[in-house]
Amino acid sequence: MAMEVNEASVCVRLAMKDESPLILELIQQLAEFERLTHMCEATQSGIESTLFNFPPFEGPTVFFLEINPTSPTNPSPSSENPKDRFENIVQNLSFNPPVNDPDAQNFISKSGGTVVGFVLFFRNYSTFLTKPGFYIEDLFVRKPYRRRGLGTILLKAVASQATKLGFSRVEWSVLDWNVNAIKFYEDMGAHLLQEWRICRLTCKALEAFGV
Repeated sequence: MAMEVNEASVCVRLAMKDESPLILELIQQLAEFERLTHMCEATQSGIESTLFNFPPFEGPTVFFLEINPTSPTNPSPSSENPKDRFENIVQNLSFNPPVNDPDAQNFISKSGGTVVGFVLFFRNYSTFLTKPGFYIEDLFVRKPYRRRGLGTILLKAVASQATKLGFSRVEWSVLDWNVNAIKFYEDMGAHLLQEWRICRLTCKALEAFGV
């Protein structure tokens, strides 16, 4: 059932293990957008067994961005370290023109909202700065909601948590053909490192090299 959105409460919150089917669906849509479906081997069981083995911000962490008719009531998971606690980020937005979401019913969350995007990130470390940081592996907003400022909200949530933890930086990669994303990142003040290229050993190549 399609949904038209004019005004909504927009929330960034931690994703839960029992929401793995939603994470998988978003990953698959991201792979399609990036023209990399032939490389996507993600499964629900794989997500459940690997993404939720550590407290938030100590291992891979997923933020959902969802819209709600009212503010969400589900609490964020607690942590023994007060700095690691994450309070839901909620703000009211107006969409002009309204958003028409034909797949809204497939993205209803456990809190009753509609998930419209996600960001997955994990800790890394800078030897030059001698401080940890966050690396963003995936950042994705579903098609009907793009160019509405929602990607910025997700990025700011990660940056805010990095600052709260005393981390030094947040990093991510962008495909060279995605000129819209590149301009978006440059406009927000991100520095694109033209002199660097990603090197990656994966699956069979990794196994062969490690012998």
